[in-house]
Amino acid sequence: MSKHIDGFRDLTAGLSNRLFFRLYQCANMLHKTGTRALDAYGITTQQWAVLGALTRPAFEDGVPVGDLAAFLLVTRQNLAGVLSRLEALDYLERAVDPKDNRARLVRLTAKGRSLWDENMRPVIADYYDEALAGFSTEDRIHMIHYLDKLLGNFKAIDPEADAGRRPEAAR
Repeated sequence: MSKHIDGFRDLTAGLSNRLFFRLYQCANMLHKTGTRALDAYGITTQQWAVLGALTRPAFEDGVPVGDLAAFLLVTRQNLAGVLSRLEALDYLERAVDPKDNRARLVRLTAKGRSLWDENMRPVIADYYDEALAGFSTEDRIHMIHYLDKLLGNFKAIDPEADAGRRPEAAR
């Protein structure tokens, strides 16, 4: 190969390394600062994601654990501990699926809905404003677009990411 092609490959590899390292740093800061933002409520970013997912209209009446795990792109095992802690705090409950008495659905309790609507939403809105300071609406749209493309590529690398049953509303 020519030196020109090798130089281009080195440049591309360097940019890719920098990009993925920056994503790693951002993910760590999201967990650290997001958990700190909700510290008064004892909620972690993982719990925040679960509670937020359960507020979706499609999940309002409850969602099977497997579908929730698929939506959040986590394993059922990783989700189980988070669900148990939120259930112990009475923020969510497991209920019998009216369509299938053998199946269980996860849904917010009245206490969980109140925590989300009255306490967490205003704090999260302020957190988003601070974290996205200086980003225009167009910047945010572009960022979502590029993160969606990256997520699609990750799913292509890991076919198990889409292996679970995915409800239409969760896509």
